[in-house]
Amino acid sequence: MEDSPQTDPGKAGQAHEQKASLAPKSGERPDQGHAPVADHEIPNADHPSKAMHEASAGTPPAEEHIPAPPTMEAKYLHPILAQPPEALTGLRLEGREKVAAGVTAVIKSMQFSWSEGGMGRGTKALLGLNQKNGFDCSSCAWPDPDEHRSVAEFCENGAKATASDADDRAAGPELFAKHSLAELSRLSDRDQNNTGRLTHPMVKRPGDNHYSPIAWPDAFDIIAKELNACASPDEAVFYTSGKIPNEPAFLFQLFAREFGTNNLPDCSNMCHESSGSALSPTLGLGKGSVTLNDLHEAEVILIIGQNPGTNHPRMLSALQAAKRNGAKIISVNPLPEAGLIAFKNPQDFMNPLRALGALIGDGTQITDVFLQVRVDGDMALLRGIMKHLFEAEDLNPGQVVDRSFVAEFTEGFDSFEQNIRNTSWEEIEEISGISRAQLLEAANLMARKQKIITCWAMGVTQQRQGVQTIQEIVNLHLMKGAIGKPGAGTCPVRGHSNVQGDRTMGIWERVKGDFLDALEKEFKFKAPREDGLDVVESLKTMHAGKTRVYFSLGGNLLAAGPDTEFIAEAMRKQKLTVFVGTKLNRGHLTTGETSLLLPTFAHVDIDMQKSGHQMTSCENSMGVVSQNKGILVPLAGDQLSEVAIISGVAIATLGDKTTTDWVAMTENYDVIRDHIARVIPGFEDFNKKLREPGGFYLPNGPRERKFTTKDGKAHFTTTTLEKYEVAPDQLILMTVRSHDQFNTTIYEYNDRYRGIHGERRVLFMNPADMAARNIKAKDLIDITSHYQGEERTVEKFVAVPYDIPKGNVSAYFPEANPLVPITSVAKVSNTPTSKYVVVTVVPTAVNNDKRIKQREKMMA
Repeated sequence: MEDSPQTDPGKAGQAHEQKASLAPKSGERPDQGHAPVADHEIPNADHPSKAMHEASAGTPPAEEHIPAPPTMEAKYLHPILAQPPEALTGLRLEGREKVAAGVTAVIKSMQFSWSEGGMGRGTKALLGLNQKNGFDCSSCAWPDPDEHRSVAEFCENGAKATASDADDRAAGPELFAKHSLAELSRLSDRDQNNTGRLTHPMVKRPGDNHYSPIAWPDAFDIIAKELNACASPDEAVFYTSGKIPNEPAFLFQLFAREFGTNNLPDCSNMCHESSGSALSPTLGLGKGSVTLNDLHEAEVILIIGQNPGTNHPRMLSALQAAKRNGAKIISVNPLPEAGLIAFKNPQDFMNPLRALGALIGDGTQITDVFLQVRVDGDMALLRGIMKHLFEAEDLNPGQVVDRSFVAEFTEGFDSFEQNIRNTSWEEIEEISGISRAQLLEAANLMARKQKIITCWAMGVTQQRQGVQTIQEIVNLHLMKGAIGKPGAGTCPVRGHSNVQGDRTMGIWERVKGDFLDALEKEFKFKAPREDGLDVVESLKTMHAGKTRVYFSLGGNLLAAGPDTEFIAEAMRKQKLTVFVGTKLNRGHLTTGETSLLLPTFAHVDIDMQKSGHQMTSCENSMGVVSQNKGILVPLAGDQLSEVAIISGVAIATLGDKTTTDWVAMTENYDVIRDHIARVIPGFEDFNKKLREPGGFYLPNGPRERKFTTKDGKAHFTTTTLEKYEVAPDQLILMTVRSHDQFNTTIYEYNDRYRGIHGERRVLFMNPADMAARNIKAKDLIDITSHYQGEERTVEKFVAVPYDIPKGNVSAYFPEANPLVPITSVAKVSNTPTSKYVVVTVVPTAVNNDKRIKQREKMMA
């Protein structure tokens, strides 16, 4: 048995006097520890799910017609609102900004931090944020520097997320006694978040319209009784948010599997599932292949379907470093985002040589070539770049395509090359909206370079052909030999702080057989082998009344998922809904017959157990696992850690059927990590390595040109480029975040980079599309989506003229999520197509008669 490090029992989780490993330097490969292995995102070669998903890669998914739920009428049918209220909050338009961060970001960070947690508590939280002996940011998964970290190692959005977690306001029993669920649902999402931190376990019993206090043992008993009343373990669904650290994530999947199900949907199913589905069969690992240092020395960086200024602001520092080292950056996006244009680094204000320039200068120009692609046109765009590269190779044999790399490390090149050469320029230009000349400009930057990195996010993954688009990204890197060397590789940029780590811990509905073998050996039970349900399939099964219990460990699936009213109907059909969370959100209010709201700690909170102050761990976008150790005393109340909640549920539910020592794991998280070390490759000596400042890198085969596919080769993919037709009056909608939100958490009504203030119910439209529909700036409009003959409508949005390709429109989620059909998914990954929704837009007055008749019908 592998022992934990010898520590003072009163200081469990401390990093006291641990020897630091040498931090990897630019140009060196980080210490991988053991031979590279595939992660849990690639099934066994003979796994039926692998065959099924690969078979669907080249053909549209089977038609599955599910009637649209009532979207426009729902507010008349249900007193508890599943959608955000329609009340407008006062739009003020300004010009969009062309520089990200700067002094304004610093001021906004401080203002928000001090307003939420107070000056002392808020400042203390920020000083511990992303430090080697501090806690991990609960927002994005961007990596921290291996070596020096500044005093302010955070961005504006990280500061907001931390301030929200450090909130000193309490949402306790008094709040829920005073306000019914219906009343709370009429608050905006921002105001729900601003009620404060949840402090006591609460229950909504059958027929009640309020949450009321409940003791923890009684809450565990309710969960146990409902779970054990299931006719099959598969009548329960266990959902996970990506901010859950490794230790509770490991316990959550362990409990679900000891209970008997692989129904473990998580937020990955809705974001980077397409990345894993594309990368695993081509490179052998469903994760990125670069480190932060690689970005600093890249020669060309391609940013596609990502808005780093809002969603991953700390990435801008890496891009600035790359630019200062001579890198060229190509940005591909339907919107000209501020973070893709220029950046003023707040850290420069502390450098006397750069402070003046940072204050009054134009900042660092980020993009050298901007390609304003049409929504869903990225795949065609990538083909255009590669077609130019093949033409350049014809003129300069052996100088553009890395044929030695192709011959030694890859398979499938000839079919891929023919596929690209056979794609017509007319097709490429029409689908992408980018001219052949513009694509040549981008291709010329890459032609003689090999230190190329491509970064992408949900702008790619949530397309209908998101998986195939990412496979084209892989094709580009393989033809250039731009992988497995310093300054080169693939970089899917994850969202939540530990969304990648949760998957590594086994939070997946289609986990590998060898993981289950190791789990069975370690915990002495028989794990279920049949595939579970992902998010979309879970929701469809819940909606069909085939499940009994929905258990959510963090997150807000109601607001994060597609087809909001469909999700609401699914939730109402459950016998029990369980929500573990830190702050109130809309998802806690649309419930099953019985519902539990269980308060837990955030990353910033001190977690004291019997053995002392505990730490957890998170894995960032580049495969670094580092410690997370809270520094703030939790608010007065009756919160439990996620580990303690899961263990309490497991003990009550499994009883004598489990031999797992849930108590020992709760009392000392080192025990959990000892188990992880014996189950998951790459985590050997977990406790020791986690205590090394900065953490450790997980094995990564592609980073070393060791491709853990079946034949040990990297695989080119021959994809099918599909063109989709829409009616003349139809537009293509994509959903996006505002700058003042993180995922489904809304901090304010502003989006200052895009010039939006005081309002979220907006639709960005091309001025020509507005004129064609007789719509003027700030007119009220209704939006209707069209899919399989069904319509879904949201009302009272405000039209905003914007620089967006003709035929495309954009709106914020969750407000626009009711328009995304539950069955409209990306091929292979089953990810909802939030970046491709066919809609029509009309002035609100056009729907008045229809609305009146529907309301009369509902009220009759």
